[in-house]
Amino acid sequence: MQQDIVQLGAAVLRAKAKPIEVFNTVVLAQLIEKLLCTVTESNGVGLAAPQINQSVCVLVIASKPNQRYPNAPLMLPVVMINPSFQTLSTNMAIDWEGCLSIPGIRALVPRFTQIKVIYQDVNGDSQQLELTDFPARVFQHEYDHLAGLVYLDRVQTNQDIIADTEFFKLIEPT
Repeated sequence: MQQDIVQLGAAVLRAKAKPIEVFNTVVLAQLIEKLLCTVTESNGVGLAAPQINQSVCVLVIASKPNQRYPNAPLMLPVVMINPSFQTLSTNMAIDWEGCLSIPGIRALVPRFTQIKVIYQDVNGDSQQLELTDFPARVFQHEYDHLAGLVYLDRVQTNQDIIADTEFFKLIEPT
């Protein structure tokens, strides 16, 4: 049950998402199912609830190689409710990002390379997960959606924004 993905310009992408307060509900289970299905069907590596027009603090990271991210590492999808994070290192890396809500372009974005994520699972139980490199980048990208930010807000210069077609030329094996 893939959902339409909200596009840049929709107010929900600029709103601060509300925390989930009640767990183990049919509504929450349906939201999670929609997120997981939509991220898979859209060849995404992560998706936040505001992107499917639900302004609540739920996101999924699901890194895997696909058409949009052929070099992504494989990891099992993780659903995170009411997440927060701490940096484990001040090291940052600048790398390419795209967004299902902003199709057709990529940009170079600085992100922390090592983080610890604290979140609640579907039962409301507290969980922790350490993420590095690409999965850490994906989490920070999705986390920004919960704060009403998009990756273009983090670009250092507009010259770091390119078309998807140019991005794929850059990553083609030579």
